[in-house]
Amino acid sequence: MSNARPRWSPAYVGIGSNLDSPLDHVRKAITELAELPNSALQRVSNLYRSAPIGPPGQDDYINAVAIVLTKNEPQDFLVGLRKIEDRHCRDRSVERWGPRTLDLDLLVFAGVRTETTDLLLPHPRIAERNFVLLPLAELAPDLMVPGVGTVTKLARSLAESDAGNPRIEKISSSNP
Repeated sequence: MSNARPRWSPAYVGIGSNLDSPLDHVRKAITELAELPNSALQRVSNLYRSAPIGPPGQDDYINAVAIVLTKNEPQDFLVGLRKIEDRHCRDRSVERWGPRTLDLDLLVFAGVRTETTDLLLPHPRIAERNFVLLPLAELAPDLMVPGVGTVTKLARSLAESDAGNPRIEKISSSNP
């Protein structure tokens, strides 16, 4: 029997909403991230307004990224994120990349690389999304995304590509 205590691991969480007062959903989700069991909210990026990807006719998204230290394993941490989404009436039956009240994406978890039916780490589209990379770069510009590169390098590469320039603007501090 081991007496080793669980270690704290950094989890980087993407936060987004574009339905039913998205700014309120994002700010409330930040508060709820601070209340996750065996976890401690460390920092949150500024808030951004970004053009939606996916089906046309959607409202803009409000986005942010948070760093949470946790003693949970990645899968258990993901369960906690989904419980927060559920409290915000997240409808998982809507079309892919469709509008949502709250989307919490586990972007990077320590240096873990994993692929299960419901969890891919790092997030498979992290390098394609300025609404993830810009707020993440505020918090952890030198973060190495396992198998992909540093956040700064990814953000620079995306900004230089034609696909990496959907409309995005910093709108405010994330303080709830």
